[in-house]
Amino acid sequence: MTEFNKKNALKIINSVAPIRICDIGGWTDTWFSEFGKIFNIGVYPYAEVQVEIYSMKENNQIIIQAENFGDRYIVDHENMQYKHPLIEASIKKMNLPKNLTYQINIFSEAPIGASTGTSSAVSVALIGALNHFNRSNLNLKDIAYTAHYIETKMLNQQSGIQDQICSAFGGINFIDMYKYPYARIHKIKLPNPIWWELERRLLLIYLGKSHNSSKMHEKVIKELENECPNNRKLNDLRKLALKAVNAIRKGDFNEFGEIMVKNTLAQEQLHYELISKEARKVIEIAKEYGALGYKINGAGGDGGSLTILCNPLSHIKRNMIRSIEDENKIFKNIPIYLSRRGLRVWESLN
Repeated sequence: MTEFNKKNALKIINSVAPIRICDIGGWTDTWFSEFGKIFNIGVYPYAEVQVEIYSMKENNQIIIQAENFGDRYIVDHENMQYKHPLIEASIKKMNLPKNLTYQINIFSEAPIGASTGTSSAVSVALIGALNHFNRSNLNLKDIAYTAHYIETKMLNQQSGIQDQICSAFGGINFIDMYKYPYARIHKIKLPNPIWWELERRLLLIYLGKSHNSSKMHEKVIKELENECPNNRKLNDLRKLALKAVNAIRKGDFNEFGEIMVKNTLAQEQLHYELISKEARKVIEIAKEYGALGYKINGAGGDGGSLTILCNPLSHIKRNMIRSIEDENKIFKNIPIYLSRRGLRVWESLN
């Protein structure tokens, strides 16, 4: 496969987008909910995309390097084969000029399938980079909706709207989905001391194996399909999202932790499989160390991750991390930082 001299690139475009944790009110951002209210937090590590563009006299190609999978391969402009469907479908949707060669590198420190919207962050970052190159003039909301369209319409996957929105906008969000998939997005601004303290107290614990959220969606839909959208269980989740906004604005971490716990219990009411035995074990350890709250990220179910809100003492947090990782070698603390911004796109300088 061709190796390129970066000095010969016409352009090198970079983009990054944060992942999502602590989605209070998740499940109400879906087609079967019809309307919803969701609180979530964008964090680093982000998904990273780099697009190199070359002018070739012949044999123009699209070369994809998916670093997390150890894959480097060529896709055809006309008959695109879906090895990593979200990547190829995003490229196809953005309709790149065919008289150029593209090398697209994709990487994330966050594990794929961690229930933190990593795939959505990849899609948002990739669309953002290609939008910059194509001069398509998509704004952040357009990019989020395009990423959601690709996943649900082009690939026929089950997906809510919150992950794409969080990756595009970053920060702390209250998402008011008034009619699926359309939403009003409210950025929650916090004084620095509350922001810094929240960042210090939050943990992201990966449960060691990948999670398929689309399959979990299908199980929940089967349970709820005759009762939506005004199902009591979904209404409970919508109310918790509003309460989370109020608690975090006040800097009331005790109340915010209680809301995280209530949301996890409300998720369990949707389907008993949404809290796995591995997640329950991590929750037990978190309670032993005085954690104020815990939230199964994303759809829940087998694999994935949890957000934990720790008590005020940093040494207790560090002891808890050690106990969790010692309990099962597949459990892993993923260092996180709150993202003040969402999607960022820029061109490399010489």
